[in-house]
Amino acid sequence: MLLRSGPRVRAGLLVVCLTVLLTGCSSTDPGTAGTPSATASAVSTPSWVGGMRTVTAARLPAEARETLALIDKGGPFPYARDGAVFGNFERLLPKHPRGYYREYTVKTPGERDRGARRIVTGQGGEIYYTDDHYNSFRAVLR
Repeated sequence: MLLRSGPRVRAGLLVVCLTVLLTGCSSTDPGTAGTPSATASAVSTPSWVGGMRTVTAARLPAEARETLALIDKGGPFPYARDGAVFGNFERLLPKHPRGYYREYTVKTPGERDRGARRIVTGQGGEIYYTDDHYNSFRAVLR
């Protein structure tokens, strides 16, 4: 079936295109349907983020914010593995020598073990959050 675009359709498309050009597009974080992503907020994006998805520290789960506070204080940490070297075997974070990254457990309500949530920090001040045991990461903006 051949579709013809009449003057009204072309005018409507022109309005949409002009609106996008003038106002821009905002991305949304899949975890926060309908709300602007962290990169659209007032928090500046450091260069180490690259093209990675981001989340502001304020939008992390409460348990992740508690873990960040413990990291800032230097502990004490509730899990023996907290502060251990993160190997980056998945190669989802930028490549650095072994020992560059450290991992910390984020408590998961209802889990009897460490669960799947972690914060990984880099020696250059980078902070990453995963809630699926290293299958994906988001750069944490503070």
